[in-house]
Amino acid sequence: VFASGEALPPQHVARFQRLVSSLAGAKLVNLYGPTEATVDVSYFDCEPDGAYSVIPIGKPIQNIRLYIVKEGTEQLQPIGVAGELCIGGVGVARGYLNRPELTAEKFVKDPFAGGEAGYERMYRTGDLARWMPDGSIEYLGRIDHQVKIRGYRIELGEVETQLLQVESVREAIVMARADETGQKHMVAYYVAGQEISASELRSALGQELPSYMVPSYFVQLEQMPLSPNGKIDRKALPAPEGSLQSGADYVPPRTWVEVKLAQIWQDVLGLAQVGVKENFFEIGGHSLRATTLTSKIHQELNKQLPLRSIFEAPTIEQLAAVLEGLDQVAYASIPVTEERSFYPLSSAQKRLYVLHQFDPLDVNYNMPSVLQVSGPLDVKRVEHIFRQLIARHATLRTRFELIDSEPMQWIEDTVPFEVEYTKVQAEGATADTDQDTTTDTYTRVNIEAQQLVRRFVRPFDLKAAPLLRVGLVDLGLQGIEQESQHLLMLDMHHIVSDGVSLEVLTDEFVRLYGGEELAPLRIQYKDYAVWQQSEAHQEWMQRQEAYWLSTFQGELPVLDLSTDFARPAVQSTAGDTVEFVLEREVSERLKELAAQTGSTLYMVMLAAYTTLLHKYTGQEDMIVGTPIAGRPHAELSNLVGVFINTLAIRNYPSSDKSFLEYLQEVKEQALNAYEHQDYPFEELVEKLNLTRDTSRNALFDTMFELKTMEQRDFELEGLSLSSYPLDNHTAKFDLSLEAIEQPEGILCSLEYSTALYKRETMTRLAEHFAEIVRAIAYHPQQPLAVLNMVTDEEQEQLIYGFGEVGVTDVAVEAGTLFHTYVEEQAQLIPDHVAVVYEEQQLTYRKLNERANQLARRLRNEGIGRESIVGILSERSVDMLVGVLA
Repeated sequence: VFASGEALPPQHVARFQRLVSSLAGAKLVNLYGPTEATVDVSYFDCEPDGAYSVIPIGKPIQNIRLYIVKEGTEQLQPIGVAGELCIGGVGVARGYLNRPELTAEKFVKDPFAGGEAGYERMYRTGDLARWMPDGSIEYLGRIDHQVKIRGYRIELGEVETQLLQVESVREAIVMARADETGQKHMVAYYVAGQEISASELRSALGQELPSYMVPSYFVQLEQMPLSPNGKIDRKALPAPEGSLQSGADYVPPRTWVEVKLAQIWQDVLGLAQVGVKENFFEIGGHSLRATTLTSKIHQELNKQLPLRSIFEAPTIEQLAAVLEGLDQVAYASIPVTEERSFYPLSSAQKRLYVLHQFDPLDVNYNMPSVLQVSGPLDVKRVEHIFRQLIARHATLRTRFELIDSEPMQWIEDTVPFEVEYTKVQAEGATADTDQDTTTDTYTRVNIEAQQLVRRFVRPFDLKAAPLLRVGLVDLGLQGIEQESQHLLMLDMHHIVSDGVSLEVLTDEFVRLYGGEELAPLRIQYKDYAVWQQSEAHQEWMQRQEAYWLSTFQGELPVLDLSTDFARPAVQSTAGDTVEFVLEREVSERLKELAAQTGSTLYMVMLAAYTTLLHKYTGQEDMIVGTPIAGRPHAELSNLVGVFINTLAIRNYPSSDKSFLEYLQEVKEQALNAYEHQDYPFEELVEKLNLTRDTSRNALFDTMFELKTMEQRDFELEGLSLSSYPLDNHTAKFDLSLEAIEQPEGILCSLEYSTALYKRETMTRLAEHFAEIVRAIAYHPQQPLAVLNMVTDEEQEQLIYGFGEVGVTDVAVEAGTLFHTYVEEQAQLIPDHVAVVYEEQQLTYRKLNERANQLARRLRNEGIGRESIVGILSERSVDMLVGVLA
């Protein structure tokens, strides 16, 4: 590291960069050990008075290129999203000395180099980093020093560093430990000069770290256990006693109601232990889990709890007091229907059936999913397990036909099923093959695999069961890698499945592959469909219907968002996606805002999104759709079928409301919608008797969804399963904004109809949304009219006439004329382009020469100082030549 106490003059900065550049590719040898490395170089120019929370590793020097890619892939990560740091350019070494296996793993072909000589090789560093908005790179630690806890990737060293900042803490170790259920939790061990409680430490860490990075357990020790060579013996650290610490100090349940509630909370949240003073929304709860919680409370305690009670009484202690005042309402199980030849469709199935009839060859309602499987996969066993799953779930043996003009579902006892097996031919590469041939093989295999995945997704015939297909692709890499690699492809029609169903099937597949026996299902999807039509359920639906018809009475708003192209007569499903990230600091502020206002992150984000739409359209009445799991009954959680429902939420943003005031309105509307979520969207559309417009969706044109990051890593019998990315080029709505909570911030994905919008328009809209969210995070008390959505760059562009943004202003000497600057540029950079008009271009040299020629002609015609010359010209490069002359 080179450091200077003051800013370096420009010539010294250039000299420093040349010095560092000359080291690129040089070897660093440790004389006291076998390690060896090459110099990987970047630089960051610190401002003398700069206040930096983190010093980035900066930008690449000349002839070095740095990439941030998604781990294990060649997919570039957007700004703000963490990934593996990779290095390309002339500074990349040829490999590790006498380590061919490690060389093949780390030194790979550069997929972004475009085949330039000397730039073919890329080094995968194993470092976790991310791009910052100014083009610098922030180092986040080693990938192999990370742990995943409840879907979040955490750098334990970062937690230890913050723990050591607490006054009187002298030593600290943070590690991940599994509880008796196999779930991982962070445990902090510390030595301090005085006794410090877990709540004190949690409070201190909570000011510096996001909630998911605060350890669950805190264990104070007199001293750290040491190994014989004097290092801390991590294996000797004691297992934590007591309980999960997540707010206040742990208080155990004291009454039978609190005991029962604690068991329900643990089940819903996936936690080993919960205290009665812990806040549901601070330990992993959100709106959808709150719905599940009320359902399970009804099932276990025969108390029908309004959803808003979870928001008003978010601790077990408070909720127990609420339950004491409620009457008993017997929980009614969904009955098993009698055997029939065919069964009615559920409301969701009816809508999907009708949509399928419009275009039977459309794959817009297919639900493909692909997993990459590493290890010795038993292909015959895979087929056997899917036969078991088909036998277990009647939905997977269901076909659909019209009976007396009414669609019905038929359930077959058995259906033909085979796994579609394909092998990619990867000839020409073995473990001993040189690196370039190996990387060429990987590239070819990846391209062919993607083509196979695209061909795998094809239309279903709803009259033929099963409406599911499974495929296995052997990537043919056994000669190169120690483990075999397969793609496990699954495709189902939405009429028999939804997102939760996919999770159910994945979980059951893993359990069956591991030799576990599954408990039999008491009911099937057909029982739910019949129950949905029952008299008791219809009475409940009529009460819910009254709310929705009241909400959408009168004239309904249509989102008047300007489009780039004329809206086609029939809605197109062609689409694309723009991804962007709301940085971690802003994300944490949004969560704090949610906690302070008694709302949820979903409600804050929905309020922000409708604020954006209000600013774009000027409308003060708008409807946004949001998907919901649609499994209000506790017995539906393990069934495969289409339960997902859509809520149409109507809000009224106006310029004079403060965001805090508007957020409370959004919260109320969302709670009302959740409390009436059982009513099928399809029936609402039918009851509203909307005029059919084939160019639009019914009731709303935009969707918003917030997903919590609850990934699971599956390990079974030497196999590891990871998700395989799928390209999406469809859009069911004009606009759909999906937000996903991640450790580095909130990842946003804006899906849009390419028949209506250009990509640059959507990129700009995404930038405006990020700017509004930033304004909300720091100034939520401001009126919506004041919240800014224009970026600094765009503001400069708007003010200064869309000129080059970011160019340093230069003081103009009094009396200096414009043409002298052009002459200077003609001397300094004669071959740079100076003028562009349509297909015409002039360099500074050519512009100056032509202007001089015309000036001489003018002088010859008697034109001198203070003469007035008129120019008659169409817009062209000649016009500028004339002005300069």
